[in-house]
This record gives sequence, C-alpha cells and structure tokens, in this order.
Amino acid sequence: MRAALYDRPGKSHEVLRVTDIASPNPGPGEVRVRLWRSGVNPTDWKTRSGATGNPPKDFQIPGQDGAGEIDALGDGVDKERLGQRVWVWLAAKDRPWGTSAEWTVVPQHKAVPLPPGISFDFGASLGVPALTAHRCLFADGPLGGKSVLVAGGAGAVGHFAIQLAKHAGARVATTVSSDAKAELATLSGADLVVNYREPGVHKALMEFSATFDRIIEVALGSNLALDLALSGPGTTVVAYAAEPSDPTLPVRRCMNANVTIRFILLYGVPPQALDQAVADVSEALVQGALSELAYHHFPLDRVADAHDAVEAGAVGKVVLDIA
Repeated sequence: MRAALYDRPGKSHEVLRVTDIASPNPGPGEVRVRLWRSGVNPTDWKTRSGATGNPPKDFQIPGQDGAGEIDALGDGVDKERLGQRVWVWLAAKDRPWGTSAEWTVVPQHKAVPLPPGISFDFGASLGVPALTAHRCLFADGPLGGKSVLVAGGAGAVGHFAIQLAKHAGARVATTVSSDAKAELATLSGADLVVNYREPGVHKALMEFSATFDRIIEVALGSNLALDLALSGPGTTVVAYAAEPSDPTLPVRRCMNANVTIRFILLYGVPPQALDQAVADVSEALVQGALSELAYHHFPLDRVADAHDAVEAGAVGKVVLDIA
C-alpha cells in the first residue's frame, strides 16, 4: 500500500516520506479499513516534530482520524461489518498504523459506523476534535441549562464544542479573533460571538452570564485573567491545548474564584469516557446536530504540506485525499 511515514522526529519535509509498504492484516477483534480520507490534527505534527517526546520505535504512519470502508475482519468480529462505512479514531495511539495510508488496522470499536448521507470528509473530521470537545464539556457533569464559554469557537474543537453543548441544552458564548471567524462561530450555532480583539469583551460576556459553568480553553495562559473574571464556585475551566510557554498560575485569584481547572489530553481519557463520547458524537451526528467544517484538501503525496498547513493555523479542517 501507499503510506506516509517517518522513522525519526523532525521537520515535516525532512522526515515524512510517501512509500510502498506491506498493508496490515487485522488480528483478533480488529478490522482493516480501506481509507478514503484522513483528517490531520495538531497532535499529528506535534508528535512527528518530537514535541511530545514519543519517537517511533520503528516507523510511524501519522494520522489518528480517518474514514473509509471495512474490507477485512479479524477473528471474533461480526461478519456483517464487512463493507461497512466507518469513521476511525485514535488509529495511531500506541500503534504504527495511522490513517495517512491506503489501509489502517484498528480494534473494532475504533471503527464507528458512518450514518447514511455523511461524507468521508465529515467522518475523517470527527475523531480527535469532537471527542476532545466532548470530554471538555461533560467530564464534570450534564450541561442542560448551563452556560458555556468556548474560547476559539472557529477552530475544530471549538466548532464541535459549541454544537455538542447546544445539543445538550446549554447556552453558549464564544470568543474569536476576526470577523471571518465570527461568521464561522455563528454558523456553528453559538448564542453569542465576541471578537476578543475589540473592546468590551468582558462586559459582553458578563451580560450573557455573570459566571460560566464551563469555560473551554484553547489558550489558558493568554486568557486566564478573563476566565477568572467570569468564574465562580461552580465554574470549571478546561484546558485542552498547550501554549509555547507554561502560564503562571495566580493562586490567590483562583482561590478567590473557587474555580476548578481541569486539563484534558485525549490519549489519557478513561476508556469508558471515550466510549461514551463516541456514542454521544454518533447520536448527535445522526440527529443532525453537527455540521461540517470548511475543508482544505491535500493529496497523500503532499502530506508534509498538510502538516505545515495545520501547524500554521489553517482555519477549517485539513484532509488528506487517500482514494
């Protein structure tokens, strides 16, 4: 099969190469997926660059998310799954068979049925962003009647956080950095969209909710002062991304707010919580509560350019066209 891979960490154009390797075969409880699309996430370029400190043992095909059709079954898998359209999540976690290739092999629960009418592009966009958004929102309980602030509502995690929160019955405000991003966040369904580069951000958010129940945070250090001003004893600030420099925590102000700060990394989320996230995302997808992002398509041969686009902050979803 054709696959993008690397055998050492480094810059995209220095270590990534597209080559022919033997396609994998599924073991017991596994399925093989013929991939049509692969979603590219920040975790992919960070891991490939060496920023996460996890160099490949032999080789690594990048890509956690993808979509395609099951074309081979391991022992113990229901034969009715053969030919099923699926979306794939965390394919490369502790395994070399990521989704930047013509085939991947995953445990069968990581190949989730794709509802009729849902495109492979959409399916490849779900995994890391939607599951991260779910964990950020629901790790501290239900959201019905709650208020949620999503920092960076035009990003992939922000997009799904807005929509999953709305689907759960929450009121949602979001911050963005431009008019174009404000339009995207509005299309996602946010009740209030505020450009944080303009004056009056704190006032506008306070008028929406004096304190927020959840604050979903993409830049904890940059936004912590605002977050604390909008926090109270029932607030959980949930950080899912790391900035280049670690923030300094104002302990007394955090104590005064009686705030809870939670950190999320999808790779360490308990399996039961991940299974619930997959079920809830699938249900929201079937009910039409989730919408697609704008796509930036790259052929597999340009996988390095795709990584660079994500690293540069492409707005929307970068997708590799595998087939």
